[in-house]
Amino acid sequence: MTRVHTKRRPDAPDGFFEAEAAGLRWLAAAGGARVVAVLAVEPGRIDLEALDQDRPSARHARAFGAALAATHDAGAAAFGVPPDDWDGPTFIGNQPLSTRRAGWPTWGAFYGAERVLPYARRAAERGHIGGADLRLVEEACDRLAAGDLDDGEPPARIHGDLWNGNVQWTAEGAVLIDPAASGGHRETDLAMLALFGCPFLGEVYRGYDEAHPLRDGWRDRLELHQLHPLAVHAASHGAAYAAPLVSAARSALDLPSAAAG
Repeated sequence: MTRVHTKRRPDAPDGFFEAEAAGLRWLAAAGGARVVAVLAVEPGRIDLEALDQDRPSARHARAFGAALAATHDAGAAAFGVPPDDWDGPTFIGNQPLSTRRAGWPTWGAFYGAERVLPYARRAAERGHIGGADLRLVEEACDRLAAGDLDDGEPPARIHGDLWNGNVQWTAEGAVLIDPAASGGHRETDLAMLALFGCPFLGEVYRGYDEAHPLRDGWRDRLELHQLHPLAVHAASHGAAYAAPLVSAARSALDLPSAAAG
C-alpha cells in the first residue's frame, strides 16, 4: 500500500496546491526524472506519495542528470507557459509566478521581464536592495530584452525551483518535489542546483551533458541563470541576497553575446 505524505495549508492562496499538482504531473509526463506522485489534491491540501530518503550516491547523481535532460527535452509550447491543462495561478515558494499561455517569442525578453525584474523591484520596494544596485539588475534585464544573450535553445520543460531541497534522494535515486514548472531555459535548472549546493553535482552535470550536450560556455552563464532565484530570495528573504543578485547582474553584463559565443 502506498504511504501518503499530506501537506496542508489552510491559508493557501487559491490554486496553490493545485498548481503544484499540475506541475508535478507535467514533469512526470516527460518520462525523464522521477517525480513524486500526486495522490489527491484539493484547496488547502495535497496528498503525495511518501518517500523513503536515502544517502545520495555518484551513480544516482549521474543517472539523475541524464534523466533531467530527458525532462527538459520533453519541451514546452513556449517560454513562460504553465504546465499543460493548467490555467490557474502559479507560484515559486510563496510568491506568485507569472505564466502566460501564449508565451514569449524569445527567452531573454521572457526571462528579464517575467523572472527577474518583478522580484528585484519587489525587493527594492521592501528595502532589500538599493537604488544603484537595482539599476544594475535593470541594465542586465535590458541586455536580456535586447536579445544579446539569446542562443536559439528551444523552450525546455523545467522544474523552475530546482534547489537541492527539492531533490529528494531515495534508494532508487533522485525524486523531484515542489516545482515551479513552466517553459524555460534548461540551463536555469542546472544553475539553481549549483546555487545552494547539490550532492555529487559534478556527476549530475556529467550525466546531463552525456545525454544532451550543453552549449560551450555554460558554466560561465550559471550566474545569469541564477538571477531569477536570487531576485526571488531578495524579495522574500531580505537584503542578504542583494549582493549575490548584484554579482549575478554584473556577470550577465560581462558575458559575450550569444552570437560571439
